[in-house]
Amino acid sequence: MRPLETLPPTETLEIENGLSLVPRVKLNLTIHPSLPSVSKPIDEWQLKRALIDFLKTSLSVSITVAEEDLQIRRLKDLKKRKRDEPVARGALFIRDLGFFNSRKKSEESTDKEEEDVKELEKKFVDWRRNVAEKMDGIELNLEGVKYNLSVEIPVSDDFERMKKDWEELYAFRNRDYSSGGRQGPDTIVLRGVPSRWFAEPRVSSKPSMLVTHTIFSTFGKIRSLNVAEDDDFGKETDEDDLDIVSGLHCKIVVQFEKYWDFYNALKVLCSRSLQKQGSRLSADYEVTWDKDGFFRNSRSQNQEKSRKMQETAAVRYRTETPRDEPRISRFTSNDSRRKRFKE
Repeated sequence: MRPLETLPPTETLEIENGLSLVPRVKLNLTIHPSLPSVSKPIDEWQLKRALIDFLKTSLSVSITVAEEDLQIRRLKDLKKRKRDEPVARGALFIRDLGFFNSRKKSEESTDKEEEDVKELEKKFVDWRRNVAEKMDGIELNLEGVKYNLSVEIPVSDDFERMKKDWEELYAFRNRDYSSGGRQGPDTIVLRGVPSRWFAEPRVSSKPSMLVTHTIFSTFGKIRSLNVAEDDDFGKETDEDDLDIVSGLHCKIVVQFEKYWDFYNALKVLCSRSLQKQGSRLSADYEVTWDKDGFFRNSRSQNQEKSRKMQETAAVRYRTETPRDEPRISRFTSNDSRRKRFKE
């Protein structure tokens, strides 16, 4: 596998177990009615057609988006909607980034591959931000009802924003540390990947620790790993979602031994979807860095559990022992009296 530092943001990365990380752009959508009193359900099909037409005709580079790559979730009960709440939320996925690849070939310098990758990364980020800004605030007229669209890049797709967040957090934490004891993030949290893709074939549909370890070892040496079913992923209590099948997704937490392995892995996982050889499904996962000390807290919980078990055992021992000792003492005393009486 090529060094991750030289991987352009528009290039697919093949990893273990027939899996590939495929570039894409994700934008979060929020739709508000222009008049807060609107109670008519939004027409999902017309909304999709309006957005697809806008992407084709209103940007400097025409963008083609399949209808299934526009996900719209309507509010369940409009009668209970507050005046400032949206009538729908959604996500837009742009998967056709071929125009970036053709541009890269014409501009790339073989002598300065990493510099060219950084230049392409900047162009990619600027173009994505421009698309979001062009779409943000547009007015949509659907069957005579006007709606306002809000668009933003999700945090889990914005590597530079996450990097800024952890640099600010650890700058505060490291004020009390010497240069030799500085702290930094090392753990990635991944949600929304199919459990069966991380399972042992023909053994189980549940995610396997061994298979998951093999896949993520692609990015560097692993210190700790946790994988579990994630039934809460994708659920929205106030939106018109389909039922989530139990065990469909899993949550993976990976702690790397080296900071730069963590850094490169998170950067590569950002703005990509997971695909499996032989499957047409694209897993549009969410990835972030661990702010809460998952493994540190797990160890603390285990230690606390062990401590409580020891305390409980000690209390039981102290409460049971005094009841035994007097009984032994009385038996000895009575026994000696019986012997003297007989004599």
